[in-house]
Amino acid sequence: MQETPLEDVHPVRRRVVQGLSLVEDIVYVALGILLAVAAFALVLAAFSSVAAALHRGQPTAQIVTVLDQVLLTLLIIELLYTVQVSFRAHGLLAEPFLVVALIAAIRRILVLTAKFAELPDTAETVFRHAFIELGVLTVMIVVLVGSLIVLQRHTKRQAGESTTN
Repeated sequence: MQETPLEDVHPVRRRVVQGLSLVEDIVYVALGILLAVAAFALVLAAFSSVAAALHRGQPTAQIVTVLDQVLLTLLIIELLYTVQVSFRAHGLLAEPFLVVALIAAIRRILVLTAKFAELPDTAETVFRHAFIELGVLTVMIVVLVGSLIVLQRHTKRQAGESTTN
């Protein structure tokens, strides 16, 4: 379906569309600001955790917490990028969301495997559940990477077709 140019639309409809577009832009800007503040807060918390661990003379004590905070910060930055792309394009693109999901799955795997070292030997049930979760996350990562590859090939194919037309 082809979009009608905004000039050919009734003036009331045009104003409604422009108003909704303005609301969309304001919400995207607000989301961007919230995500940026959250990212800075997480970076400061990670620095604080490292400084406290160094001050206590236990630099490795907070390594899992810092790893989790750093990966969460990367996730938030990728979400910020997704908001930025959506703001520019006035639409949602699948690729940034797939990247966010991929980072989230990798983050969970890294944190989960780091916590394996902290499990007591008697925690067989916890270990079994974590092992199942690792399996599901691994399958999820394979599917997400496959989806990204297919999406990029499709995008390249469309770009190639549009230049030949």
